[in-house]
Amino acid sequence: MSTVDLRRQVGHAWLTYQHARYPQLVQVLPGLLEGASAVGGTLLLQAAFAAATCGEVRQAGRLLDRAAELADGIHERAGGDQVGERTVGEDAQRTWFGPVAVELARVVVTAERGDAAEAVCRHEAVIRQEGWRRLPAEYRGAYLVDAARAYLLAGDLPGAGRTLVVADTVAPAEVRSRSSARTLLAEIGRGRPAPAGVARLTTLAGLTR
Repeated sequence: MSTVDLRRQVGHAWLTYQHARYPQLVQVLPGLLEGASAVGGTLLLQAAFAAATCGEVRQAGRLLDRAAELADGIHERAGGDQVGERTVGEDAQRTWFGPVAVELARVVVTAERGDAAEAVCRHEAVIRQEGWRRLPAEYRGAYLVDAARAYLLAGDLPGAGRTLVVADTVAPAEVRSRSSARTLLAEIGRGRPAPAGVARLTTLAGLTR
């Protein structure tokens, strides 16, 4: 596939994603990702999220596996010169795609399919990796909101609150401005006893009367 064709088809896929046409996105993406690198890998992750949201659990798993293969290839070509598990030169679009990004996506998809306990275990493992600390603050903050939701689904209210507080420390805007994060914060804040730091965070986010 030529660069021009790839760019055109990626643009089409991105518009499909933005308009929430998830089933169509799941069908379109696999065919256009041959030869794509970091951008293609990022789109594979987005397709996996879309598939999981649609209840296509197996398809989500296959898409994540393809993303993992692509990430491993990028990692090998980097020859050890990496930032957040990706090379700057190869990822001019700053997608931050790489092995760690794939593992983070697996956490989100695992929670989406209803395996919250497994998602929490995966989360606690991936944040111990060196690549995690090298990701941009906004990337980590957005992900931690999803991780907090996994804790809540697993019935671990303190863990959910702790993770959301950490997310706010890393990237406040991701917690205080995103509607989904604010909804999650309000839900956690209603828990009793309220997790440490959550009451203060709800006040900072303007969620208390």
